[in-house]
Amino acid sequence: MKLYDRIEFGEFICRPNRFIAQVKTEHGMEICHVKNTGRCRELLVPGAQVTLAVSKNPERKTRCDLVAVKKGELYINMDSQAPNLAAGEALPNLFPGLTLLRPETFYGESRLDFYVEQGKKKTFVEVKGVTLEENGVAYFPDAPTERGIKHLKTLEMCKQEGYGAALLLVIQMRGIRHFEPNRKTHPAFADALLHASKAGVQIMAYDCVASPDSLTICEPVPVILE
Repeated sequence: MKLYDRIEFGEFICRPNRFIAQVKTEHGMEICHVKNTGRCRELLVPGAQVTLAVSKNPERKTRCDLVAVKKGELYINMDSQAPNLAAGEALPNLFPGLTLLRPETFYGESRLDFYVEQGKKKTFVEVKGVTLEENGVAYFPDAPTERGIKHLKTLEMCKQEGYGAALLLVIQMRGIRHFEPNRKTHPAFADALLHASKAGVQIMAYDCVASPDSLTICEPVPVILE
């Protein structure tokens, strides 16, 4: 799906903090908002070609959002809002016979990304965007995420109380062989993901066709938890 109306290209220089980046563009040096608060260290390296989405708000402090980066010949979308937008478009295909699709639904004290119904079957779906890739393997998370563990525990509660529960990992690039939890960075999340899977939570991973201005969920990717 097309995500941005107007894009520009630039060269990544540095990231003073997780919210902004210095980018060299045809207009000169610019401070851009980074639409991903993860580390993304393997992507945002000096000299990398990046894609910028120009804001429609002329009064914003930053004119552009940094939304994608080119790694080799591959575009990788790193906009943290893009996976949910792509998932909303893809869920009718991932859940055949969908009769209801509702975003951002609370269960207990957690807000999960989607609630779907297929007739009488009711399922809660949490979406996680994946941007970390090494040697054709996608990993999540790229930084410790207690919030991610909380979501997994909530999905387990959903399953225990008779609902369907699914974690949808949206890998924001193509060319992925399989997905693994990033045990090196956050072993507790890897353990929680395995526990959730054994408790009946469906773990789904899909790669995406990413271009400078779009992200579309494409093919299922094998998930290796152990």
